[in-house]
Amino acid sequence: MANRVTMSICGEDYTLVAEESPSYMERVGKLVDSRLREVLSSASVSRTDAAILAAINIADELLKAQENAENLRRQIKTYVDEAAQAKNEVSELKRQLFKAQNRR
Repeated sequence: MANRVTMSICGEDYTLVAEESPSYMERVGKLVDSRLREVLSSASVSRTDAAILAAINIADELLKAQENAENLRRQIKTYVDEAAQAKNEVSELKRQLFKAQNRR
């Protein structure tokens, strides 16, 4: 079921409709509002330009976060592969030890 949340972003009211929870949508709206206000306070630009700059900043952060997540996935895969290899080596060593003990 879709949720509706009306919020003020940079002095304008917007109604968001989404499957996410109202609290999540409010967090999203607050982030956008914060970024817009940040751009508007640091540069003498129109609201439209501020919106574009804020969107660029948010997209930059998103892409960097996705890249970091992919790097972490690769690192975890490497660790899992190394752990599997170590497990196989331990099994082989146990097998060799068992063989050696049975020869005595």
